[in-house]
Amino acid sequence: MKALSLLVAATLALAAPARADEPEAFSVHGQTTYIRQLKPSFDSPYAGPHSLSGAREWSYSLTGTLNLGARLPDGTEMYVDGEVVQGVAFSGLQGLAGFPNSELARTSGADATFYLARLFVRHTFALGDETEDVEAAADQLASRYAKHRVVVTAGNVSVLDIFDANAYSHDGRTQFMNWSLATHGAWDYPADSHGYTWGAAAEYFADGWSARAGRFAQPREPNGLRLDPRIFEHYGDAIELARDYSWAAQSGVVRLLAFRNRAVMARYDDALALAATDMAAPNLAAVRTADQVKIGIGVSLEHRFSADLGFFARAMRADGQTETYAYTEIDSSASAGLSMGGARWGRTNDTLGVAVACNALSASHRRFLEDGGETFFLGDGRLSYRPEQIVEAYYSVQLRRGILLAFDYQRIANPGYNSDRGPASFVAVRLHLER
Repeated sequence: MKALSLLVAATLALAAPARADEPEAFSVHGQTTYIRQLKPSFDSPYAGPHSLSGAREWSYSLTGTLNLGARLPDGTEMYVDGEVVQGVAFSGLQGLAGFPNSELARTSGADATFYLARLFVRHTFALGDETEDVEAAADQLASRYAKHRVVVTAGNVSVLDIFDANAYSHDGRTQFMNWSLATHGAWDYPADSHGYTWGAAAEYFADGWSARAGRFAQPREPNGLRLDPRIFEHYGDAIELARDYSWAAQSGVVRLLAFRNRAVMARYDDALALAATDMAAPNLAAVRTADQVKIGIGVSLEHRFSADLGFFARAMRADGQTETYAYTEIDSSASAGLSMGGARWGRTNDTLGVAVACNALSASHRRFLEDGGETFFLGDGRLSYRPEQIVEAYYSVQLRRGILLAFDYQRIANPGYNSDRGPASFVAVRLHLER
């Protein structure tokens, strides 16, 4: 709790952000998020080495981030973020695909860990005279950009800073917390175990359209912390096309996202074939080879029904032939939800969110687990397969500007894709401060 007190004090001490219509030369922002979760006991007739425990458990995460930004000459901006994390996950972060706290991906145990989260430059090439104002935020100087422009970002980033920027379900610090709702669950996007990577992306904006493409470094090993610098041999590529639209006097965005990963990975069918000859449980580590490829494609929608009511939906399918490398164990995913402001009940700055998600595995991934195989996240010893189904609801109260207190409930049926176990429930309280 001493660490939490220090992070809260540091966040509140930061200078207030500049006005949106005043281009900034320099910015300082920060955030602190503390999440405490309880999992009551649930029905668990058996468990394996990588199962979610059926016993009652507590979990927590604590993250703090300092964001620095500076405007350089000729349309270039530079950003540096330092981060501190600590936390304890349910069951050693095993036994689920849709984990109930996206912040736990960054933590490494009960001792505080400090690291560089971001270090990147962003350059904007103006292609027209018409402009638009962009408000100040973390890693975003208050700026005036040409509406028709090209933006190049390079350095140490989160891929989710650039791609799949859903307005209603993107940030576990202020919105939905489940991993399946932070982005496409089936997108095995490149990142180290803290959620960051090195790479570059280019974006094009014009007349309600935007397109972006990027290449990023993969970890040296599945879900590892060290990144592989051989970005022309092992990498994660992403490409996205987005279209803004207006319907019934309200706005929305449709996005199409595709990815292609190349790394030293194992194929489930290879592990199954080797196990058949050895008469043993399939083992991914025994069949990892260079230059394996994983691909996937997904579509997403966000639509604003009114000033304080928004809807989102996502669906993605990956090929499901190779092991999970950097995110979580989902081969096809679908999710949808609503986000409602509190003006209807006299709480303008409060937010109520409700969402559902469904995660599924490919046939070969399923057979691997049914035969007793173990992955980084899953391994009940056997499997009675059904898709993992998630419901999440949260209510966020604005105590004062920059201070949010949220209450969250999640129910996960078929945890780890196993209908023999669960369902499991999770109750959470979240305190978030930002300046």
